[in-house]
Amino acid sequence: MVINLVLIFISIVLGVLGQIAMKYGSVQVGTINFSQPFTFVISALTNFYTLLGLGLYFISSVFWIIVLSRVELSFAYPLISLGYILVLIVSALLFHEKVLTIHYAGIVLIIAGVVLITRGR
Repeated sequence: MVINLVLIFISIVLGVLGQIAMKYGSVQVGTINFSQPFTFVISALTNFYTLLGLGLYFISSVFWIIVLSRVELSFAYPLISLGYILVLIVSALLFHEKVLTIHYAGIVLIIAGVVLITRGR
C-alpha cells in the first residue's frame, strides 16, 4: 500500500511541477492574441518551460497509468485534489498570487474530503 501512495504522490508532484513550468512558460510567451493564435502556439511550443511542463505532465501521466494498474480508481482519483493545494502554495510563492481566507477553507475541505474518501483503505 505504501508504494501505491508513493506512486500517486510522484504522479501528483510531477503534474504540479508540469503546471508550474507551463505557467512560467506562458508568462514568458505572453497573453494569447486571438487574431494570431498560431503565433502564440508556435511561441508556446518552442518555449523551454512550456516544453518542460508538457514533458513533466507526460511523465506524470505514465506514473498515473502505473497507479491505475495497481489501485482502484475510486481510491486514487480523489488524491489528485491534493495537487490543487500544492499548486496554490507554489503559485503563491513563485508567482506571488494572493491566497485568500476562502482558499484556506478550501484546503481544509479538500484535506477532509481526501481523508474521508480514503479512510479504511
